[in-house]
Amino acid sequence: MTGIIQASGLRGGWVRRAVWGGALALLLTPLVAMQFTDEVQWTGADFAVFGAMLLIACSLYELAARLARDNAYMVAAGLAVGAGFLTVWANLAVGILGSENNPINDGFFAVPLLALVAAAAVRFRPKGLAWAMRLVAAAQLALAIWLAVAGHGHVWVFTGVMCAAWLGSAELFSRARQR
Repeated sequence: MTGIIQASGLRGGWVRRAVWGGALALLLTPLVAMQFTDEVQWTGADFAVFGAMLLIACSLYELAARLARDNAYMVAAGLAVGAGFLTVWANLAVGILGSENNPINDGFFAVPLLALVAAAAVRFRPKGLAWAMRLVAAAQLALAIWLAVAGHGHVWVFTGVMCAAWLGSAELFSRARQR
């Protein structure tokens, strides 16, 4: 337990193995499922896109592990990367609004892209990241309001979950800079 509490706890070898091993398990899950059911039909392109998504997410973990001085930063980064990953994954898999082929869903790709650009703009520093994640939460909410006003449906549950993740990340980044 003390390894988790120490500053290097979430950057250590066992966590690194869990992150990369978990990514490999996620990538292999559809391959295994395809052996038992016709409901899962992935192509090589599906595996390539999902593999690229996992590689990006795990690489962002590695970057956070190098920059983090405490666990608050690591958990904040995990929340932000997880929110972005889930947004892209859900949008590509089934679509957040309607089907994955609905062009309205393209707006949802902008939110994790904004998170990545804003994080790079503040050079991945905790104080800047806290403000960047608040900006991303506001963008997520603005997108939901725009969709509702435009009559394209309601995505309030999804928006609430994602805003909570972005704001939780912001709070943890804020705590990381105070230490």
